[in-house]
Amino acid sequence: MKDPAISIYDLHVSYYGNEAVKGVSLSVSNGNLVGIIGPNGAGKSTFLKAIINLIPKDKGEVKVLGKPIKEVRKRIAYVPQRNDIDWDFPITVLDAVLIGTYPHLKLFHRPKKKEKEWALECLHRVGMQDFSKRQIGELSGGQQQRVFLARALAQKADLFFLDEPFVGVDVSSEETIVKILKELCRQGKTVIVVHHDLSKANDYFHQLILLNKELIRFGTVDEVFKPDVIEKAYKGQFAFINEMGVSV
Repeated sequence: MKDPAISIYDLHVSYYGNEAVKGVSLSVSNGNLVGIIGPNGAGKSTFLKAIINLIPKDKGEVKVLGKPIKEVRKRIAYVPQRNDIDWDFPITVLDAVLIGTYPHLKLFHRPKKKEKEWALECLHRVGMQDFSKRQIGELSGGQQQRVFLARALAQKADLFFLDEPFVGVDVSSEETIVKILKELCRQGKTVIVVHHDLSKANDYFHQLILLNKELIRFGTVDEVFKPDVIEKAYKGQFAFINEMGVSV
């Protein structure tokens, strides 16, 4: 039997001395597009970063593809929030995407023709091939996010983790990103996305992780996207909850 993409048991994480994630346990099977949702301050990004060991956990166990994270690091791609990136760093679009090929290079080796061709193919996939020589700081928010998705694609990963990828992007870029994420899942890849716009959750995801420091519910969109379940997490932050979802 194939190992789950992610197995989490009793995960506790603190952020600046405050417990941000409390006792979360769940298992995500391969080939799913999973949204992490919850109110502001719910610990969504902290939870994502703790899964891939970008921040330390207080206690608990996380396995990716049945193994500790350090053993499968090359098989994981991460797209951070845009505000976590130094957009003034002097690097071209192509060079930014080439960084995604580094995990598969031998020690002290630099990307060569094969890697550059692959990076350009990844840029073509996200519709950014014509911007390869531009500085990343010159791009719009949506274009920048496409470039970092291309970098993740260049890594040839099996799991993709994206932290708020749709914040500050245009509609066209968002549609392109969602289309690619769904294609990855059809190829058997697993995609985990921190997401804030509940109105689109039903269209974007197979499963949802609803957090408010603790796990409120994990399951299919239909199982999670119920007014009484959402209310447990948002606790009156929304003025209107209807049959189709949640509206502010």
